[in-house]
Amino acid sequence: MGRNKRRYRADLKAIARRAMIDRGLLTDFSDDVIEEVGRTTSPAIEDDPQIRDLRGLLWASIDNDDSEDLDQLTVAEDLPGGAVKILVAIADVDAIVKKGTAVDDHAQHNTTSVYTAAQIFSMLPETFSTDLTSLREGEERLAVIVEIVIGEDCSIVKGDLYRALVCNRAKLTYHGVGAWLEGKGPVPERVAALPGLDQQVRIQDEVAQRLKILRVDCGALQLETIEARPVFKGDSLIDLKVDRTNQAKELIENFMIVANEVTARYLVAKGFPSLRRVLRSPARWRRIVDLAASLGGHLPPEPDSGALEEFLSKQKEADPIRFPDLSLSVVKLMGSGEYVVDLPGEPSPGHFGLAVKDYTHSTAPNRRFPDLITQRLLKAAMAGEPVPYSNDKLTGLARHCTQKEDDANKVERLVRKSAAALLLESSIGQRFDAIVTGASEKGTWVRLFHPPVEGKLMRGFEGLDVGDRVRVELIGTDVERGFIDFSRAGGR
Repeated sequence: MGRNKRRYRADLKAIARRAMIDRGLLTDFSDDVIEEVGRTTSPAIEDDPQIRDLRGLLWASIDNDDSEDLDQLTVAEDLPGGAVKILVAIADVDAIVKKGTAVDDHAQHNTTSVYTAAQIFSMLPETFSTDLTSLREGEERLAVIVEIVIGEDCSIVKGDLYRALVCNRAKLTYHGVGAWLEGKGPVPERVAALPGLDQQVRIQDEVAQRLKILRVDCGALQLETIEARPVFKGDSLIDLKVDRTNQAKELIENFMIVANEVTARYLVAKGFPSLRRVLRSPARWRRIVDLAASLGGHLPPEPDSGALEEFLSKQKEADPIRFPDLSLSVVKLMGSGEYVVDLPGEPSPGHFGLAVKDYTHSTAPNRRFPDLITQRLLKAAMAGEPVPYSNDKLTGLARHCTQKEDDANKVERLVRKSAAALLLESSIGQRFDAIVTGASEKGTWVRLFHPPVEGKLMRGFEGLDVGDRVRVELIGTDVERGFIDFSRAGGR
């Protein structure tokens, strides 16, 4: 299909739908799901004296500019002695999406929302995820509250969970809040319009930065990978834009990490199993050691997240432009996270990258099924009810969620590559600087420094490994399959 005949968005949408089907993911909601949704016309309301009324707090959401499936709200309060109380409100999706319903079956099958350039395949029907179960601005919603008291030294002094009624007072965005906090932009309009919100966000930012410092001191890895998203003008693809982190994203990230820690510990204290998110010690640690040595660094022979973070921090300071490429190499070598069941009394492998022992996924139940599972476990624990899933069922769900997350990632990656192939169609024969991002029996992959796209090295890959820098020539693209093929410049 010639470039001038392409319908960019439509082409990418068709590619995305085929990829979903190939990976066993559902692209559409069944008639049963649509019928269930049609019978639900209002948000969940429960007359329960245990549900607290926290509508008067200055809750706000901070999310992507175009997000409507809002999962979390945050608020903070200074306490005597330098302590801070953080409250994280998580959308009570289980209040509407009941276990065993058609909607739940669909969510359990896909396990995650799949975000592609041309179409979002929501885990839940949009009537729920962007409306009735979303913590929308100005709307009263049921939520699960994670209450955390952070000491002056940033240790977790106290953690508790309970249910409450909340109201989002301001829908804020990462870009707007991030630019303002970093002194690069004006006060966001919603912040300026709501008395006290300016101070509220600054309190949250201050404690989030302190939490970040403590996590890094404990060995949490500060990685900075490049994520490029397609930019459309109408239905035409015109660019790939790198979406970088900022202070607002860090604020939410640090709050969600500590909320997930407290959630995991709460379930342990209640004698409940939990679905943990773990990242085991890197199997290819030896290659990470070699990669560090090639850059003048030194790492111990056994996996050590603290030593790795110290090396990464020095590299970022010495070569900030190339640091995202180093980060990507380390991410590839560390391997993927997975879901495992943590049973009472049994040790958990923890999360190597975050340097935490107790960690679950609980803060995005509109978008991830593991978080909805955790929410059901939490609500049962709070109410003194039996565990809603057997250990065998949880174990099967953990494996299934890990697999489907991998499938979803591959769909998203394919569509990104198809979009990149669209942009590179007219650049056959041009040469680029690149970094090796994957090397195995299945092949060798490289990512260009500019534009930030990845492809397969078809010739001249002998002797290359993850992290090596190489000059490549573009030799072919296949938009439909997301193939971008390179040859080592001067290689055969």
